[in-house]
Amino acid sequence: MAHQGSEKNSRRFLNWIAVKNTLILLFAIGVFLAGATAIWVSTLEIPTVDSFQERQVAQSTKIYDKSGEALLYDVYRDYQRTIVPFDEINDSVKEASLAIEDPEFYQHVGIKPSAILRASFVNLINFGFEQGGSTITQQVVKNSLLTPEKTITRKLKEWLLALKIERVNTKDEILNIYLNEIPYGGSLYGVEEAGQAYFGTPASDLSIAQSAYLAALPKAPTYYLNNPKALETRKNQVLIEMRRHGYITSEEYRDAREEVYELSPTDTAIIKAPHFVMYVIEQLIDEYGEQTVRQGGLKVTTSLNLELQEKAEEIILENARSNATRFNAENAALVAIDPKTGGIEVMVGSRNYFSDTIQGQFNVAVSPNRQPGSTFKPFAYAAALTKGYTPETVVFDLKTQFSTACAPSNLSNGGDCYSPQNYDSKFRGPVSFRNALAQSINIPAIKVLYLAGMDATLELARDMGVENLGDIRQYGLTLVLGGGEVSLLDMTSAYGVFGNEGERNEHVAILKVEDSDDKVLFEHEVNPDRVLSEDVALQISDMLSDNAARAPAFGHNSLLHFPGRDVAVKTGTTNDYKDAWIIGYTPDIAVGTWAGNNDGSAMVKEIAGFIVAPMWNEFMVEALEEKPNSRFDDFISTSDDNLKPILAGKWQNNGGVHSILHWVNRNDPRGPAPRNPRQDGQYAQWEFPVSLWADTQGFGEDTATSTDDGSDDNDNEDEDDDSDRDRSNDDEDDDENSSR
Repeated sequence: MAHQGSEKNSRRFLNWIAVKNTLILLFAIGVFLAGATAIWVSTLEIPTVDSFQERQVAQSTKIYDKSGEALLYDVYRDYQRTIVPFDEINDSVKEASLAIEDPEFYQHVGIKPSAILRASFVNLINFGFEQGGSTITQQVVKNSLLTPEKTITRKLKEWLLALKIERVNTKDEILNIYLNEIPYGGSLYGVEEAGQAYFGTPASDLSIAQSAYLAALPKAPTYYLNNPKALETRKNQVLIEMRRHGYITSEEYRDAREEVYELSPTDTAIIKAPHFVMYVIEQLIDEYGEQTVRQGGLKVTTSLNLELQEKAEEIILENARSNATRFNAENAALVAIDPKTGGIEVMVGSRNYFSDTIQGQFNVAVSPNRQPGSTFKPFAYAAALTKGYTPETVVFDLKTQFSTACAPSNLSNGGDCYSPQNYDSKFRGPVSFRNALAQSINIPAIKVLYLAGMDATLELARDMGVENLGDIRQYGLTLVLGGGEVSLLDMTSAYGVFGNEGERNEHVAILKVEDSDDKVLFEHEVNPDRVLSEDVALQISDMLSDNAARAPAFGHNSLLHFPGRDVAVKTGTTNDYKDAWIIGYTPDIAVGTWAGNNDGSAMVKEIAGFIVAPMWNEFMVEALEEKPNSRFDDFISTSDDNLKPILAGKWQNNGGVHSILHWVNRNDPRGPAPRNPRQDGQYAQWEFPVSLWADTQGFGEDTATSTDDGSDDNDNEDEDDDSDRDRSNDDEDDDENSSR
């Protein structure tokens, strides 16, 4: 026993020696690293405040079109910045910036360890290095002294330099640098230039509300200037933070919240494709940092087709001016994308970038606050086709009460009831998916959304590139009629997926970035992602390019038809006629066009075919001249002897006339017929108008009939329809979230 105890003591002694040696080694390494770091930090030179203010641009970044030769913009050519002393900047400006960016600025030493730890934790979870927990001091360092590379080394330098700059400059000096250097949109830098440009007010006289607006901008100037709702929300958040930190009283908060401005920069620099260029600059600054973009001498090759861009600008200007008189639609926008690469070839964000009258610098093309109307319908049809439905599948276009809170016979609309109209207040009886989509009929589209599933439709739209749609629960069945909010850029890009046979190339504006030594910093590589089956994409393209199917609504020789060309196209007009859309595509180009008013006011009550189709057609003619005459491939035929009749175009199945829910399980249309179809929540709602229609048409139990071409404009409305159409115009606006 004594011998065993002796061995244990020996092992403990040896273990203690090993631990001791390890600790000594770690301590030595730590001392070495600390010393090396101290020596490295001591070699870093920190400019003085004067050198910050007096530094000159070494080389200006230049932005080119896709040829790499046509100059769109010399970034520094019109750099607007006026340095003002710290005591000439209103305290409200300083306090607003501190409140939203760095409330503890006057307490910390340049960095905030808690913020660094929090950011490091987020980066670790996300396997990236995006979060930085930056103080105002760090932002000054990042924008003025360092390269924008997102590496641990660069971030470590930022922290160390922030500590050192705090030792050689006062807090007021650092804040003064920040307020005089920070970007406020376009070529505006510093609070003096921004105050004069946005409010006609010097930095010394800015109000609390004006100061809050300016403090809201630097996080993402282009985004907030193009999204007034988002800017207003962030401005109010600045005011909340100012009140929370004791900079303003509750009364001052209330007054400033009520003080509302529409910010529109007054940048009149010589620039080609201005909306596109500003869109590119925002991306460059986000990736490479303000200093590099303004002073780094970058050469940026973009995806822009300058010749097409200039034609588009002329077309939009001429047509929008005409629309302002004819339809009370004073603005328009156009985007063109190459589906095979995702390259943005054209971006016109308004009829005139330099017009203050229409807020010309507001880029409608990227604004996420427009309702898509019927242009959203193809996503529901694509989701349904993915599920197993076919272009020949039949649904009934009849006045229908979709809300289960209301009786099927109650065809009122409003409150708990939902019984919308078609754009022409006509109902066609049985109609195929193909004809319903081509003619943009609302009632079938709502049924298609239900059959496809709202979750599946929303997920597909997102996968195809439509952002900002949010929670499906906020839309319900109105989603398919354009109840969401989207951007023209996203919608055009998503339609490009159909044109590219189901493969998505994310829209891209920047093809290559080179530094001043011609070293390539970035080069775009096409990397398509399969988000929709090839066959379903081809079916949608076939349906949207079917001129015969479209003709009953638009005519055989409409502006949507290009003889000898495969051009798929969809129109849409939104609720209250605030937005008119048309998006069309070939395998080589997708073109989206919007018309309306920036302030969201309504146009004349007219369909998109009259308002926006002329300018879209005019541009499409120009674009197709330089594009190959590519055809949509044939899709796999859905003809099958075992296919249910309702899926093959026959709407009676030797058992009477019924809605599709009688014949198929909506979640498995190719599978067994439902044993008890009445269990489906919509069955009774859909069956009621079908049974009434069948009775009035005199169809017997054994009659089997196929759908026609959809041109039968039967006004087969129930007795309630006449009274329903007698409602006020305002009520009808609430009915219809889209028309042609």
